[in-house]
Amino acid sequence: MEAELMTLASSGAATLVGLMISDAWTEVKDGIARMLARGKAIEQVARDLDVSRTELLQADGSKDEQFVAAVEGVWRARLQDLLQAEPALAEDLRRLLMGRGTPEAGPLREVHNMITGGVQYGPVIQAGRISGLAFHLPKPPGAPDGG
Repeated sequence: MEAELMTLASSGAATLVGLMISDAWTEVKDGIARMLARGKAIEQVARDLDVSRTELLQADGSKDEQFVAAVEGVWRARLQDLLQAEPALAEDLRRLLMGRGTPEAGPLREVHNMITGGVQYGPVIQAGRISGLAFHLPKPPGAPDGG
């Protein structure tokens, strides 16, 4: 396999794993499954993607670097095989890597958050999924004593 396609498979696997542990996954999963299946066994590819995602989330996403690298390795090998069998996949992978999504999934969207309207005296959190957090905030300056 030529070096460019091997690099593309490596980048594709890293992007795929990054998407799996992101909030964007639900938007792009079906398109990626169709892209990787190339019209064959879409359900099986979708199940394989779901298994990898579940394993990554159970391993606490990007915190277990060895496990993430292992999952990337599995998908890298799979992408290399697909690129050899289906050279047209290269263009779809390049589109995904450039943030333009897959042909079936549409473009990936960026999210920009802004906080306006005054002074914030504590943490401001904007997220798709949060679990297990507890905040113990100091009293803002000038706030009446609650005691």
